[in-house]
Amino acid sequence: MVANPRVSPLLVIVGETASGKTALSISLAQKLNGEIICADSWTVRRQADIGTAKPSAEEQKMVPHHLLDVVDPDEDFTAAVFKKLANEAIDEIASRGKLPIMVGGTGLYVDGVLYDYGFLPAGDRSEREELNQLTNEELLAKIDELGLELGEVDIRNKRRLIRLIETNGAVPTRQAMRENTLTIGLKYDRSELEKRVIGRVDGMLEAGLEDEVGAIAERYGWDCEALKGVGYAQWRGYFEGVETVEDARQKIIKQTLDLAKRQRTWFKRNKSIQWFTTPVNEAEIVDTITTFLAI
Repeated sequence: MVANPRVSPLLVIVGETASGKTALSISLAQKLNGEIICADSWTVRRQADIGTAKPSAEEQKMVPHHLLDVVDPDEDFTAAVFKKLANEAIDEIASRGKLPIMVGGTGLYVDGVLYDYGFLPAGDRSEREELNQLTNEELLAKIDELGLELGEVDIRNKRRLIRLIETNGAVPTRQAMRENTLTIGLKYDRSELEKRVIGRVDGMLEAGLEDEVGAIAERYGWDCEALKGVGYAQWRGYFEGVETVEDARQKIIKQTLDLAKRQRTWFKRNKSIQWFTTPVNEAEIVDTITTFLAI
């Protein structure tokens, strides 16, 4: 199929958390004259650095990164806003003769760009705060009362349940996949991925995650958006004096592995992804990309 010359070429790298996306994307960007667009719903937040595994200052110096540190810990940020900013970044990067490389594990962010999602309007913040006070069981009861269909909504994910209520069960529209786009997925052996997750969490603890979480909680409170993420929410019991650091550590490991499972399930549905088993043969990936760019 001949690529549409009016659509900028886009390389996308997806995969589970801790699967090596950051390291690969930086290496590829250096080899292919690219710049990175981070498709992650947590690294968009300022001050949340360690727990989000945000690219380090050194890594950001190696290759330009876009859509990091976009909003404060307590500000709203939606997939619709990400889509707008990401498309602007793609066009701007391509206009300078560089290759846009979108990298991340937030499936909705990635698919919003790839399939030109028509996102629904954001809900009322005060209503959302009221819904957020309910338990998942209470939200499910409300959904049943309203006669809404759960579909594929993860009933353990409070944010998804709230969004279902806010939109009255409506879902975003979806178009055909973006032209001139190559999507690469990294597939890790599950037992090896678990070892990497444990190592990453321990590295975060050594790097000062406890202090980072404490500083955000003190300034913005536990209800701020940044502290709802994996690596952050699991500390609340510790700071309230009812749990230990080891309790927080174990919770973070479990929630990270649960997140990896959800990411794996999400990306499996996209039949356009070309999967590479890790440790990857980077030369093979470069060959795949250069063949794509030559189309």
